[in-house]
Amino acid sequence: MRAYAAGLVLVAAATLVNGQEPTFRSSTRIVPVVTTVIDAQGRFVPGLEQHEFTVLDNGAPQEITFFQNDVQPFTVVVMLDYSASMTANLDRLQAAAEQFLLRMLPEDRGQVGSFSDKIQFSGTFTSDRDDLIFALKDLQFGNPTRLYDAVNESIAMLRGVESRKVVLVFTDGDDTASRVGMGDVLDRAKDEEVMIYAIGLESEYFNGQRRVRTRPDRGLRRLADETGGGYFELKKSDELAPTFTRVAQELHSQYTLGFTPAVLDGREHKLAVRMREPGTTARARKSYIASPDRLTGTN
Repeated sequence: MRAYAAGLVLVAAATLVNGQEPTFRSSTRIVPVVTTVIDAQGRFVPGLEQHEFTVLDNGAPQEITFFQNDVQPFTVVVMLDYSASMTANLDRLQAAAEQFLLRMLPEDRGQVGSFSDKIQFSGTFTSDRDDLIFALKDLQFGNPTRLYDAVNESIAMLRGVESRKVVLVFTDGDDTASRVGMGDVLDRAKDEEVMIYAIGLESEYFNGQRRVRTRPDRGLRRLADETGGGYFELKKSDELAPTFTRVAQELHSQYTLGFTPAVLDGREHKLAVRMREPGTTARARKSYIASPDRLTGTN
């Protein structure tokens, strides 16, 4: 989101002087905080106003200098587990991923990919939903499961993207063969400001000798929590389609808050968003680096 943050800088720095056209102060730096708000029943809360949010930087309330509550485009990599344990559920997984792709808006862009012993991507980012759905059929399955390698490479694919950057990853098991660890992937996602959405499924399959029960990797929840995405753990494969649909709806139901940091010390700062309305909960990324080059979109 560094380029995205630069766009916020220009918007938030616009001022009217004697009725003339807006001028822009390039020295203004904004920390963008993309936020999802849900109620006690887990439903999205639309129509909120700026004064209903409080942003905390290292525990200190900040003045919100930018507020946006309309639908903003995103760029996404939909990365699916095609390892052997998913063989019986592959058709249902593809159908569920289609539900997400069908709900992308014309300004959204994406590509699809899969991981097992190899990692595949469909190619370049596109807004053509038919092309993306067709690309699902070309992905190949195998064994074992390079989960964190796949997320890491998905983040790399999003480098240079100017809109919200999202990785939506699905798996039914643990990472078994990655060269990159979860901690390194988390550091990269935070550094490059990529939101991780993870869907995990408990499943059962025959490994050639016995029935095996799988559970999604424990690190996925932390990836989602730290980057402001979402984590969904399912017990039934028929929950896949509604969950992929929910992620698409969530990405079109978010608020963007912005504030100007008081100190640019180059360190990691803790972020939190609090809600004025009782019974509502905000979910957003939990940190940012207070460095000028991080906030203006420069390299």
